[in-house]
Amino acid sequence: MWTEKFDLHSHSTNSDGPHSVDEVARMMANSNVRFWSLTDHDTISGWEDAKRAAEYEGIVFIPGVELTCMPGLEPNVDVMEKHQRERASDSWHLLAYFPDMIFQSEQHLDFKHWLAPLGEGRVPRMVAMVEQLGELGISLDLDAVLARAGDSVGRPHLADEMVKQGYVETRQEAFDKWIGDGKPVHITRVKPSIAEACEAVHAAGGITSLAHPLYYCVDTVDLMDFCRDSGVDAIECFHRSHLDSYRLQLWSAAKEASLGTTCGSDFHGMKYNQSPGRMAVPTASLPLQLKDALTALDA
Repeated sequence: MWTEKFDLHSHSTNSDGPHSVDEVARMMANSNVRFWSLTDHDTISGWEDAKRAAEYEGIVFIPGVELTCMPGLEPNVDVMEKHQRERASDSWHLLAYFPDMIFQSEQHLDFKHWLAPLGEGRVPRMVAMVEQLGELGISLDLDAVLARAGDSVGRPHLADEMVKQGYVETRQEAFDKWIGDGKPVHITRVKPSIAEACEAVHAAGGITSLAHPLYYCVDTVDLMDFCRDSGVDAIECFHRSHLDSYRLQLWSAAKEASLGTTCGSDFHGMKYNQSPGRMAVPTASLPLQLKDALTALDA
């Protein structure tokens, strides 16, 4: 049996989404999502607002976060060509979910403490990127860039300020010419390994799913072996960027590797022609804690 009741990947103004937490919750409910996770990048600052908004909309909030990690495997050129990818992402993203999290509990506070350096590391990186752009003749106000972000400033905020100041016409142009992976003003930052992130999430009672594997350009079997060995619980097989053939390939490989599967729209905003929800996932392959939530709702 399949379900479209879950959307386990979305962003708000707390990271790089244009919509407030309340707006995202309302759009999820309007798309018939019943289980929603807000997974802002390297920050959990939106959790309490999301819980309140979900209750108002009559849906279930699953606390989540998208963790920026070091790449786990080297990209495979053949896979890159097959999927027509220009390059692989220079970071891997791990989705973490905490269905049973009690806010302000010891587990919550311990995980928040572990997470803090990941979010804090974003500001020095942005300072350096603004400085490098200035050296190349692109003068931007750092405070204006930071003001665009909630608690997790990132390259999309920098790109939007470049658009506003007239240096580029679109966010994508900023990435393609200046700040994307491998471009003149791209700066990496210290990140945990996938295994380290899994350990921290599990210590806080959570579960993990590797986000959008398409972006990493690695062999599917190698990916499953790596994830299983690193302690990853599931794979985001059903992501909006994945063609149906790739979703099936990932799903089959995940089952063979005894890994769960998750789904996510990776919703960043309506202005990017994205829509929340409408992501089908086979219920039997959901991680146990998520299946339990579905069973409780249907009981």
